[in-house]
Amino acid sequence: MKFAVLDFETTGTSSQHDEIIQIGIAVVDDTGTVSSVYQSLVRPSRPIPAFITTLTGIGDADVADAPALEDAVAEMVPLLHDAVLVAHNAGFDAAFLQAALDKSGYLPFSGRVLDTVELARLVFPFLPSYRLTAITHGLGIAHDRPHQADSDALATAEVLTACIGRLRALPTLTLERLCELTDGERSDLGWLLTSLRAERDTTWFEEPEGYQYYRQFAMRIADWTDDDEGREAQRLQAERSLNDLPFETYLDTVADRMKALFPGYEPREGQRIMYDEVHQALAGDSHLLVEAGTGTGKSLGYLLPSLYYGLKENKKIVVTTHTIQLQEQLRQRDLPLLQDVLPVPFKAAVFKGRSNYMCLRKFEQQMQTPAFALSREEAVARGQLAVWLSETERGEAEELNLGSRSKEEWNAVASDADSCLNRQCPWFRKCFYHRARQDALKADLVITNHAMVFTDMRAEHRLLPAYDRLIVDEAHHMEEVASNHLGRRIGYGALPSALARLAKDARTGQLPSLISQLTGTAESASGTWSEKLEELLPRVQELRESWEQWTDRLYGLLASGAAADETGGLSYRLKPDALPRDWESIRVDGDNVVLRLSDLVRPLEKLLAEIRDRSEDLALQSLLTDMNGSVKELSGIRSDVQSFVSMSEAECVYWIEGHTQYKSRSLWMYIVPADVSGLLKDGLFGQKESVVLTSATLTVDKSFQYVKEQLGLDEAEQQGRLRTAQLPSPFNYRQQALLLIPRDFPSIKGRDGEAAFLQALTTSLAEVATETDGRMLVLFTSHKMLKTVYEPLKSALAPADIQVLGQGMDGSSRSRLTSQFMEQPRSVLLGTSSFWEGVDLPGDALTCLAIVRLPFQPPNHPVTEAKSERLTAQRKNPFMKLSLPQAVIKFKQGFGRLVRTASDKGIVILYDTRVIDTSYGKYFLYSLPGPKMEHLPLAGLVPRVREWLHPAHAASAEAASDAERPPSSASAPDVPPPSDAAPSPGSVRRSARRGGRPGGNRTVRRTRRSGGDGT
Repeated sequence: MKFAVLDFETTGTSSQHDEIIQIGIAVVDDTGTVSSVYQSLVRPSRPIPAFITTLTGIGDADVADAPALEDAVAEMVPLLHDAVLVAHNAGFDAAFLQAALDKSGYLPFSGRVLDTVELARLVFPFLPSYRLTAITHGLGIAHDRPHQADSDALATAEVLTACIGRLRALPTLTLERLCELTDGERSDLGWLLTSLRAERDTTWFEEPEGYQYYRQFAMRIADWTDDDEGREAQRLQAERSLNDLPFETYLDTVADRMKALFPGYEPREGQRIMYDEVHQALAGDSHLLVEAGTGTGKSLGYLLPSLYYGLKENKKIVVTTHTIQLQEQLRQRDLPLLQDVLPVPFKAAVFKGRSNYMCLRKFEQQMQTPAFALSREEAVARGQLAVWLSETERGEAEELNLGSRSKEEWNAVASDADSCLNRQCPWFRKCFYHRARQDALKADLVITNHAMVFTDMRAEHRLLPAYDRLIVDEAHHMEEVASNHLGRRIGYGALPSALARLAKDARTGQLPSLISQLTGTAESASGTWSEKLEELLPRVQELRESWEQWTDRLYGLLASGAAADETGGLSYRLKPDALPRDWESIRVDGDNVVLRLSDLVRPLEKLLAEIRDRSEDLALQSLLTDMNGSVKELSGIRSDVQSFVSMSEAECVYWIEGHTQYKSRSLWMYIVPADVSGLLKDGLFGQKESVVLTSATLTVDKSFQYVKEQLGLDEAEQQGRLRTAQLPSPFNYRQQALLLIPRDFPSIKGRDGEAAFLQALTTSLAEVATETDGRMLVLFTSHKMLKTVYEPLKSALAPADIQVLGQGMDGSSRSRLTSQFMEQPRSVLLGTSSFWEGVDLPGDALTCLAIVRLPFQPPNHPVTEAKSERLTAQRKNPFMKLSLPQAVIKFKQGFGRLVRTASDKGIVILYDTRVIDTSYGKYFLYSLPGPKMEHLPLAGLVPRVREWLHPAHAASAEAASDAERPPSSASAPDVPPPSDAAPSPGSVRRSARRGGRPGGNRTVRRTRRSGGDGT
């Protein structure tokens, strides 16, 4: 096989209107070797757009003397002769190739075309991204000049070789599965797969080792077992060992082993305090709120005492996190370390929600669909699953990158309780979910996520293994996740997806399959069953139409009753005591959906039960199980829709959301409790002996009061069962971080205030970024504002060769933007909400953090609005009790992006002067961990940045410039704590001028078991 690997650089994305400016071709022979490379610039008929020059480095001067398109094509065509054309995102390059051939008087290219995006997805389903640079990075392929055609062609050729090599190394059973998904006659991908399979019939092939073969699938995993004999012996040994080992001795033993592994290891004061606090809370049956800032080492801070207590007392410990990233960090970094340093062995398990695991029985059934019935996307997605199945040992969705268009493929094979055959399933002993559940049952320590904890709570604690001690990491998210998972939401796609699985059309889906299977059985009642099932098929379509009518009307209400936000999002709250004028007729349409659901679900439930009882056919039983799951899903949708239409739950908030671009297809309906504190008090804190909640941001104004109220911990405090602790930071924030506030920065208020603010912001960001050589993260609270600043800032920094990256500006994901920022030091990254936390940019990657506005949440969000109404009714101030604490916690998260290690040093610039001009600004400043704080005129900002970052260079200039420095510039170390009475704006300015609390980063605030705040 000869491959011509092609890449074009062009003036744009349209093959009809844009032009080729560079051609790169790498010819790969049948040995997989690049035999020749062709590269040529091409002279376009119009100037090259500036953004293309920025992307590719190719400007008008570079192509001024380049060959015309016709001449370049004449050199290119012989290389394509008898070759398979290969490109990354082949549709793009093939379209430009055909247009160029046509324009130059050649016949269209009629050979085979392979897309390395498709191939890489198929054989490397675990890669986080399928951009060419991401694939080459993930596979360790050198790619020095991205967006240069010859470099991209060579990189793509190596990706092609890697993909073919991977296909050649797959077990024969897996390769045969891939061939079954594609048609070798009609599909070029199918042709390649069939050719590689045929190789094995003519050449010697040794099957790879380490696989088990079961029901025509190759897998890495052996059967799991519920034999617990060995575990019990290990557990008893650990218990006996720790009974003779005091806690302090245990910690000293671990510290000695850590020093042996890491010679530079030193215990941290805050971490040692956390060990004691967590141990006392677990042993004393009390709850604990512990704020542990960046660098404290809070993962080990709770894992070490938890394992000691749990192993010694034979108590299962559950740890819950908010993000997958932290779960994986615990699994891959912290737990292996603890296995090495603990004086006793332990078993840990990660257990996620059931839909995160693949159901092997469902996948086996899914793979029986003939190739002609599959779209190209479906075939690739199922191929990804087949390849992944040959490698995975956990079967978790997070290991896969199916892409947004293939989410339905995962939904169709995800494990769920309603369609599980349990021990009757032929896959039971290999089942990923039951394996994970069994591991969790045997484990001393179970790591899960907040969503699973609350799903388990709703299921009356039947999902997670029994436990009475819980550690909550990233606890500042707990109330939000509780609201989401203790409430309900119904998306537009919920019903169409469920109906598509049941009956996509008259020939496809579970219902037509059941009718077809019944026709071939000898059961006497099969004819009657088939007739009754046939009668239900029209009801599926009637239900679809009824759903479309209702959701169209809901979207119409949403569009007419709500103004779109800056991204096109719409939100409309439905208040039971003040419903819109046409709600009654909309409600009738909703009731009609509920009625039609009942007309489909009830007879199906009856028929499926009857067929199941009278048939012993295994294939039929499997299909009936899947249908039972679909029917239960429809029944759940019916219940949720009925609750939404009736709005009968007085303590809940009801609202609808959508997007102007996608109309009714973007619709979501929400039923969420306005206040989860009571639910958490009764269902969690009242049920568990000890819950430890930790985060870097739990306090406001050095007090835990806000989080206590939100989570329902007041009663535990009154009972003396609540401890609190604020830990000292290992970082010297006074030396490592400088917070600057330009006090004369324009206000955003007034008729022209926003324009003046944004102009001043763009100018200041450009000046500071030039001084810091990029390495700047700018946090916005508004995407509209980010978008407005993006282009002017990009233009302003272009002469300094500093790149500007903007969230949402080119479709890049957060992880992609973060990687680009790390790889290109001379860059400025503009981010909105998701960049305020969870982004780790240690060392020299980040020198300056700019916070544009204080992060107040929109007050019109339905839940926020409902909470505010409740507070108002209780004669409390919603701003002080809700909006301000939320904003302070997010502000602290944003500030935490700057200092990530003990050697980091940098500057935070806060452009929102409300922090010194308002009575509430002090709460933001006093909640920080003690950085050096200064406010100064805007004109002095860049010189102060220079002085802080380069003190040696600035020292000689400082004396000369002292006389010219503005006399009102402020720099002093201490900001006193806010008092209960709100001071005047002038006094707040003076407070801010005095800086942070002396040694504030060393303050230890530990608790008492009392009714007081403990701080």
